[in-house]
Amino acid sequence: METPPPHTEPTEPTAADIAAFEAQLGRPPRGLRAIAHRCPCGQPDVVETAPRLPDGTPFPTLYYLTCPRAASAIGTLEANGVMKEMTERLAEDPELAAAYRAAHEDYIARRDAVEVLENFPSAGGMPDRVKCLHVLVGHSLAAGPGVNPLGDEAIAMLPEWWAKGPCVTPCTDGSAQEAPQ
Repeated sequence: METPPPHTEPTEPTAADIAAFEAQLGRPPRGLRAIAHRCPCGQPDVVETAPRLPDGTPFPTLYYLTCPRAASAIGTLEANGVMKEMTERLAEDPELAAAYRAAHEDYIARRDAVEVLENFPSAGGMPDRVKCLHVLVGHSLAAGPGVNPLGDEAIAMLPEWWAKGPCVTPCTDGSAQEAPQ
């Protein structure tokens, strides 16, 4: 990627954001707390979810990537073995392992600031392995550069997913529809 997306501050979700989320994922949001990061196109691409869904079910994934273009590009990285290579590097590089453990602790602290989920892992395989790049990228986008080293690396490998414009198109009635890919 030539230029990573800029860090954005979390915002309260608007009706248009909720409509965009529904168009992106094909379902209404559950436990939506905030828009954790906005794509350069202006649409949400990472949301913050409550650690417990409205029905009480624990949901330890605090940051959820919603942009289908970003998710597809990340899926390609995963299919190409990036997670395995990153996990191997964790075992060989103590500095990287320490930075990744710090990312894990940051994730837990952010989630615990909302609600403590005793005995639940952070997400994405942290702190010992890489299990889901989508979560690591979501954490990096929401927290900003320098917090999650492997999330930052994955972002650097991605194409500019926003370059074709928004992944969803807002409609005049407040809804949204998926944009052409």
